[in-house]
Amino acid sequence: MRPLEGMTVVTLEHAIAAPFATRQLADLGARVIKIERPGVGDFARGYDERVRGMASHFVWTNRSKESLTLDVKHPEAQSILRRLIMEQADVVVQNLAPGAAARLGLSYEVLSREKPELIVCDISGYGSDGPYRDKKAYDLLIQSEAGFVSVTGSADEPAKAGPSIADISAGMYAYTNILAALLQRARTRRGQHIDISMLESLVEWTSYPLYYAFDGAPPPPRTGASHATIYPYGPFPAGDGKTVMLGLQNEREWALFCSKVLRMPELAADPRFTSNPKRSAARDELRALIVAVFSSLTAAEVVARLDEAQIANANVNTMAEVWAHPQLQGRGRWTEVDSPVGAIPALLPPGSWEEQPPRMDAVPALGQHTDAILAELGYAADRIAALRREEAI
Repeated sequence: MRPLEGMTVVTLEHAIAAPFATRQLADLGARVIKIERPGVGDFARGYDERVRGMASHFVWTNRSKESLTLDVKHPEAQSILRRLIMEQADVVVQNLAPGAAARLGLSYEVLSREKPELIVCDISGYGSDGPYRDKKAYDLLIQSEAGFVSVTGSADEPAKAGPSIADISAGMYAYTNILAALLQRARTRRGQHIDISMLESLVEWTSYPLYYAFDGAPPPPRTGASHATIYPYGPFPAGDGKTVMLGLQNEREWALFCSKVLRMPELAADPRFTSNPKRSAARDELRALIVAVFSSLTAAEVVARLDEAQIANANVNTMAEVWAHPQLQGRGRWTEVDSPVGAIPALLPPGSWEEQPPRMDAVPALGQHTDAILAELGYAADRIAALRREEAI
């Protein structure tokens, strides 16, 4: 069996942070019941229509889940939700607006009185207390508050990360904390309250530049795709208009780079470049020398020289090239999952177990599992139909 088979997660989630966390739990076999607003659902369903009419964010973070529509402001829908949690849930996850879950009676304090073994994970922008508790928090805003944007981009302009890394970091910390709480519960038979802050999650990920600027020191400069403090480490143009990414880590590699790639062995002893701090300080001069050599070579020729010298390098791939990446193809990392619009490709989750493949079930349609879940709770077909007429489900 998969590690989390037999576990049930009830989640009141939207956008990315919580859905990303609960999808990891579903990958490991947990049953994840996603509560969605009738007629609308998770608002990430409407972000775009790039996957045959479905939203790219939603497809990415919601496979292998069951969709139950409930208007949680309707009295009977509230009763259904509470029964579902008390009768079936091992874990409750929510990233509603600050205070919303507590107003619905879904705080850990309230739920644990009746079910002390329950694990409740709250995900928010800034945490459950403190002066920023009630501020709205979106990924870009947290990237800014965490200082990430200040050290990302070019010298002339800061930049956000392309993916939603504040959401992703919070989702991953929620996922790992839930796994730890399940281990603890196996020993103590008691649940746990987990309070995940997007700000704290991304500040943790930004701790290298934070420590680099310790005690009032200047932060690392924004250097585009180049490394801020190691050089040469970043993108360099080749003569055919393509870009090669390369990185050096030590003085042995620097000597090899000079002799086998630049074919200028004397450069290794140039006093301007004899240590990484010196090379980083003189990066404009060194870049000009490297670009001059690469200008007479194609990107493939540059890569061949780098490989011969065992210097780390990479292609600067487009999204189309990642879809066709030979390493992902060679390791069989692509599979398919079903969806309301048919089969779509999906990447197997990193770290898949050899003895049991990860769960790769369908992306759910809005409310697809409502009738089946209510039937599990003992609702007859006519009562389910009445609830639908009342727009409770």
